[in-house]
Amino acid sequence: MTTLAEIESTLRGSDVHTVEVAIVDTYGHLRGKRFPVDHFLASAAENGCHLADAIYIFDLHNDLVDSPYINMAKGFLDTHLVPDLGTLRLFGHRPGYALVFSDSLDPSHKLHPIAPRTVLARQIERCEALGYGPVVATEMEFYLCEADWSHVQSHIQYSSLTDRGDLETVLLAMRLAMIDAGIPVESSNSEYGPGQIEINVAHADAMTTADNTALYKSIVKEIAEETGLKATFMPKPWTEPSGSGMHVHTSLSSGGENVFASSQDAPNKTMAQWLGGQLDNALALSLLGSPVPNGYKRVRPYTFAPTHVHWGLDNRSVMCRCTVGAGNANRVEYRAPGADANPYLMIAGLLAAGADGLERSADPGPKSEGDKYDDPGDAIPLPANAADGIAAYEGSALSAALGEEFSTNFLLMATAELEKFLEAGCDPAGDDVSDWERERYIEFT
Repeated sequence: MTTLAEIESTLRGSDVHTVEVAIVDTYGHLRGKRFPVDHFLASAAENGCHLADAIYIFDLHNDLVDSPYINMAKGFLDTHLVPDLGTLRLFGHRPGYALVFSDSLDPSHKLHPIAPRTVLARQIERCEALGYGPVVATEMEFYLCEADWSHVQSHIQYSSLTDRGDLETVLLAMRLAMIDAGIPVESSNSEYGPGQIEINVAHADAMTTADNTALYKSIVKEIAEETGLKATFMPKPWTEPSGSGMHVHTSLSSGGENVFASSQDAPNKTMAQWLGGQLDNALALSLLGSPVPNGYKRVRPYTFAPTHVHWGLDNRSVMCRCTVGAGNANRVEYRAPGADANPYLMIAGLLAAGADGLERSADPGPKSEGDKYDDPGDAIPLPANAADGIAAYEGSALSAALGEEFSTNFLLMATAELEKFLEAGCDPAGDDVSDWERERYIEFT
């Protein structure tokens, strides 16, 4: 659906009374405005709407971070939201509601350089200029909790089909809500934490996957609250239980075929260069994958989160896990990001890194085998605290690729968050998760 007539026919035929025009802020939170369907069709669908661009310097609690681009001296200008009509979703869990994602324009009516959707769109264009369409899937982990944020269970039962069967009612509601909203759910299972869940969603083009992931997170939280529970994508809510990650799978399409498909026992030339670019940019990518200091507490041995820069085949101790020998399913799985990562920014970073690898004919080096926690060899360690993540991103080739205005703004926000973390007395290099961290992050990631 791309024409207004098609949109109107769908909305009227589905008894929609309210349309949400949505955008995401720097931390990936869905924001926007709700319109009565008549006004949406008469005005907002084609003319868009306005929202203060302060959303791009909101921290997780909506405090404003000092920025040279968005500030009171400039008047906190409006960003013009232009609906992308092809993204229209109808909600089954909220009958009568629909949502459409939008692009964000600056006062000169150019794509807003700090908007996450803009950052991703530019890296998609970069890949397309090289002759490839990026194909992406995300795997999201989250914790279901009681209303007071305590565990819904005291034990782990990975992928059990019998343990806590009553929670399936909640998970069914989540899956159905996602399917109704056009998110292609494939499966769900309990993960390696008490109350930790993963709902798997099919791959799509990069922008659709980012849209789907942002909406996925919103739906999970909404359904959990409707059933008297809570859900969090905080990367490390507690000291002992597993953290929650966002694994990102990427491949490249040309002429409708997976360019990696011929990879059998090892990545083919294109896949190897794409992989090499992600490895070479891994240190800078850490800040996109762990935007708040708590996320780095996942970067520890035997957490199923990688601690070093390496790649392998079917090995869950490596950073890049490559699927080969599966034809059109061949892909690179990047396992480092936390579940709180902004999907638009994380995907943009991986596309930028992969494109860099293609442009330089990057060599990924030899594959890693065995337990890479026990013996990482000469692999480079990933940043294990926020200060190191910030330092790795600042001045990097990746930061330049994603744009000076975006990267300057993002670094300022990451630095401001680290300062709050330190002022609260939290140890950025320690393993213990403090009450302050839970209070600040558990509800808002």
